[in-house]
Amino acid sequence: MEPDVITEIIDNIRFFISIQDEANLKTILLGTHPVEIADLIAHLDEEEALYIFNLLPLELASEVLLHLDEYNRELITDALKHERIAELVGEMDSDDAADVVSELSEDKAQKVLQEIDKEDSEDVQELLRHEEDTAGGIMALELIYVNQNSLVDEAIRQIRQQSEEVEDVYNIYVVDDNEKLQGILPIKQLILSNGDTRVADIMERDIITVTEDMDQEEVANLVKKYDLVSVPVVDKEGRLTGRITYDDIMDVVDEEASEDIHRLAGITNDVEIHETSAFRISRVRIPWLLFAFAGEILSASIMSHFEASLEKILIAAFFIPIIMAMGGNAGIQSSTIMVRGLALGEIGLLHARKQIMKEFRVSLINGIICASLIFIIISIWFSKMPNNIEFGAVIGMAMFIIIINATIVGAIIPLFLKKIDVDPAVATGPFITTTNDVLGLTIYLGLTTYLLIHLNISF
Repeated sequence: MEPDVITEIIDNIRFFISIQDEANLKTILLGTHPVEIADLIAHLDEEEALYIFNLLPLELASEVLLHLDEYNRELITDALKHERIAELVGEMDSDDAADVVSELSEDKAQKVLQEIDKEDSEDVQELLRHEEDTAGGIMALELIYVNQNSLVDEAIRQIRQQSEEVEDVYNIYVVDDNEKLQGILPIKQLILSNGDTRVADIMERDIITVTEDMDQEEVANLVKKYDLVSVPVVDKEGRLTGRITYDDIMDVVDEEASEDIHRLAGITNDVEIHETSAFRISRVRIPWLLFAFAGEILSASIMSHFEASLEKILIAAFFIPIIMAMGGNAGIQSSTIMVRGLALGEIGLLHARKQIMKEFRVSLINGIICASLIFIIISIWFSKMPNNIEFGAVIGMAMFIIIINATIVGAIIPLFLKKIDVDPAVATGPFITTTNDVLGLTIYLGLTTYLLIHLNISF
């Protein structure tokens, strides 16, 4: 939905919530796609989101829950009683149910598993025993299969019986008496063949399979390479155990891409977009800033060997590499969160101000930590020189301002590019580099020149 439309709907929803007009709220929600309801919930406060979610009928609520991002899904499930979660899970396919249960606390997960049907509970527990990022961890147990020795008429009857448990039928799998996968039965061949034809005579034997322990990224690459809409999963003995459908692969691609982007920027927490504590966010980012800090201190120490040949003001040039690198790293961290959030729809132009203010609070914490460290190092490093404390304070102040500037610029630039219909993922990098170089050097050299000369700090 367009931002203006979302704004109007949210305003209406909040008004109806304020007067507790459930009839009008249900009218809005029941005429809206589950994906769009999930998007609306993401824009509401926690109490408003819970109020809306509790109005949804069971089947619709289970679909909406699956489309919520991890942060909002956790908010909802934390607030719901285990009986309600069990009802929602009972409406889901096994793979989706396992995903939801895996995100619950251990105590609540056990209660949910005890509440749902025994067969469903066993299916979920079977999936949970697999590693999260493997084919076994993302597969669904619902599938349609027939025996290779069955006749076409018999196979059709089996398919009709099994189809009640499978929402989307992409492939019909063929197994032997030991449930080992032998091939795939094309629906076209099934329809056109005589009723007394053996399935083994019309099935396709050349199929792509994955094992339960295969990494999900490898599975995604196979699906992409062979243009598959679903892929069967087999155990070590070749027995058919489940299937992975294209929608699950899309989730994997999104997850792996986000993970790679975050690692590139030195960010390890996928929930930063929704995290409200600046200290928690800082705790995730500061180690990588300090890693860059340590590397650039080495550059500054090498330049310091030429100190004797430099005039008074040029001593500040020793710290240009570390100042610029710290600003660049801070800008990249901030811009990476914004670019990914915009790309996935988790950050919108409507609540950009809130995100920028959060980035500002994070930059204050990181700036103070880095500025304090550079002040301490300079004070000790130049302890035999006069005015070493003042000089350290000047450099620390410059670093503090540049980190704040780079973080805010890193947050604003992707939003600006999105506003003018330029892809932030492509253009943010060059913009961050250029603005950090220009603004960073201007701030650093301007501040150090003024303070060192006008305050008459000498060495």
